[in-house]
Amino acid sequence: MLLLALVIAVRLGWIYRDYRSFVSQPFIYTHARIVLTYPKTRHGRTYAVLKLRDDHGCLIYTTAYRQDYRRGMRLYVQLLPGAKIGFGDYLGGMYCKSRIVRVEGQETGVRSRLERWVARQHTLPTMQAFYNGIFWASPIPKDLREPIARLGVSHLVALSGFHLGILWGVLYGMLLWIYRPMQQRYFPWRLDLTDVGMAVMVLLGLYLWVTDFPPSLVRSYAMLLVGWGMVLMGIELMSFEFLATITAALLALFPPLIVSLGFWLSIIGVFYIFLVLSHCQERARNVIATVCIPVGIFLLMQPLVHGIFGVTTAWQLVSPLLSLGFIVFYPLSMVLHLVGYGGILDGMLTALFSLPQSSSEQVLPWWSVLGYVLFSLAAIWYRWAMGVVLGIAIGYAVYLFG
Repeated sequence: MLLLALVIAVRLGWIYRDYRSFVSQPFIYTHARIVLTYPKTRHGRTYAVLKLRDDHGCLIYTTAYRQDYRRGMRLYVQLLPGAKIGFGDYLGGMYCKSRIVRVEGQETGVRSRLERWVARQHTLPTMQAFYNGIFWASPIPKDLREPIARLGVSHLVALSGFHLGILWGVLYGMLLWIYRPMQQRYFPWRLDLTDVGMAVMVLLGLYLWVTDFPPSLVRSYAMLLVGWGMVLMGIELMSFEFLATITAALLALFPPLIVSLGFWLSIIGVFYIFLVLSHCQERARNVIATVCIPVGIFLLMQPLVHGIFGVTTAWQLVSPLLSLGFIVFYPLSMVLHLVGYGGILDGMLTALFSLPQSSSEQVLPWWSVLGYVLFSLAAIWYRWAMGVVLGIAIGYAVYLFG
């Protein structure tokens, strides 16, 4: 861990040098593609906020007064950096004044073709955005993000370890069904976890590349890859040391993850899964899978989530059930899109998203969230601390939804 901390510090030092060079320039030319557009109106004038990703992977927010810019367009941009851009902004996504020199056409990569293929199967723009979000990590527009947040299922839309785990199970089962007869007849000495697992890891690596390496999915893939290797070597997998090491290793490889909220929420989610498993080992597996994990994670995450996001509705109580249903819905929706019937469930989803019409705002102060985090860390070693954490989580849920 000390070695990884040293690597992180060195990497951040190099990035800081690049940052100082960037903000000291009067202007910089770069190529970028539009990730998302946000229409805005101010003082009676309409403009667009463009979210750009340049060819070096940096996220840049800028404004434009033309209304014909669309997601997927490639631009040649003159950036005008300034001293107001902080180092954290440079790492995670900065607002920078700019001048768009020219439009270089529409992106024609694999991901854009897949997005268009999915979109053609839906008539509603919200359904196009929803499916491209859960399949290819495409940005979700605000008018869809709000009902999803009111349902408490934002974690189902943002690609993470949950999605990767489902894909691992489906791909591993399908390939094992093909592999097992050949193994038994021609090479019975081979281990299917090695051969099939390697094939699945390659396929998931390609999927990660297509989705443009979203932070939560990078974390999940790294954990899955290392976890698969640890299982093959007979090393304990469900441990907090494993989670801490993977987190530090990812930060050493990708220092900008330090300021990625999605990355840290993903890590926290896995932490609470490990915490629940460590205190529910005596329970039956089906009870752990259907009750302890979905309900426990929902309750334990509420105080942390409400330290950042305040959206609260009674409909969020169905979030654990929707999470369980998503295990079936996700691969089923992929199969339906493969055979050209992706829009068959649009009516059901539209009705679901229209259920919560309003919400309230409940944001916890930072000191209460910090205290909750400290008790959660103590719960790794002490059962009484786990009792305190559960008491806080249940009490807060009663306060929110009671």
